[in-house]
Amino acid sequence: MAFPPCPPSLKQIQHFLKIAQEHDDREIVVAYWSRLYALQIGLKISAQQPDETSLLLAIMDWLETVKKENSNNEAITNEVAALAHLENYALKLFLYADKQDRESNFGKNVVKAFYSSGVIYDILQTFGELSEEALGNRKYAKWKAAYIHNCLKNGETPIPGPMREEGDDEETNTTIPTDIRDNSPDITANGDPNAAYDPNLELIEPPSTDSALPTAEEILNNPNKLPSPPVEEEKPGGFEPFVPPEHVSSAQVVDLQITPEQMIKAQKYCKYAGSALNYDDVKTAIENLQKALTLLTTGQDV
Repeated sequence: MAFPPCPPSLKQIQHFLKIAQEHDDREIVVAYWSRLYALQIGLKISAQQPDETSLLLAIMDWLETVKKENSNNEAITNEVAALAHLENYALKLFLYADKQDRESNFGKNVVKAFYSSGVIYDILQTFGELSEEALGNRKYAKWKAAYIHNCLKNGETPIPGPMREEGDDEETNTTIPTDIRDNSPDITANGDPNAAYDPNLELIEPPSTDSALPTAEEILNNPNKLPSPPVEEEKPGGFEPFVPPEHVSSAQVVDLQITPEQMIKAQKYCKYAGSALNYDDVKTAIENLQKALTLLTTGQDV
């Protein structure tokens, strides 16, 4: 479906629409919720000009059509399933980009993965406030996308992994440069850092490896191709490891009433654990399972 151009007054939603366009043919769930989030923001900021109304109505029509065509897809019709699906997708992109970054495999495909992950974490706000983990990943992903992009643009070699200024508690500026936000660049076959984005091209093979790296799309379609994320290094979000609480006897939890919100949160922790196991990250899986168990046995979200 062809959409009217995005007017300058709705530039705030342009990057969500671009993410949707990039996923129309390969991941309809991401495309659907990206446009829905863009629509929600667009309706809030629209001055009801003709060009704005034309675009927003077209998005509404598309959303209605796609929802009917995918009525059996729970990740489109059910918000809980959609939340889990998008969280898993954003995490795949994030872990892929973080792994390549820490191994000094820099390129615009890594910038693209970090950037897309950050935008999808924005889209997750459709379902409510982000978790601490998601907030940390989003901030780090956007900062890394901007940092690596600026290094490549200036002919500098990026420093892999987290980097903080001495005495600072926060990462450096996380503002995404306009040329990333508007153009969503990616790697190209010849490695030109200023070339246009082509999502079908593979990552550049780094000199230090003997075999070609998988493409970002291959990673998303087959998580088994994703290298195991670093487990001994500090996580980008800088979170403290979970300390299991003291054992709670069964007598203490007999009368505990779990609210629907707590039940959904416990399910999310279990899904996080499942996602971590997809990447052989046993430590993260255990942490999330312990969080779910604590929530269900004490009613406390640690």
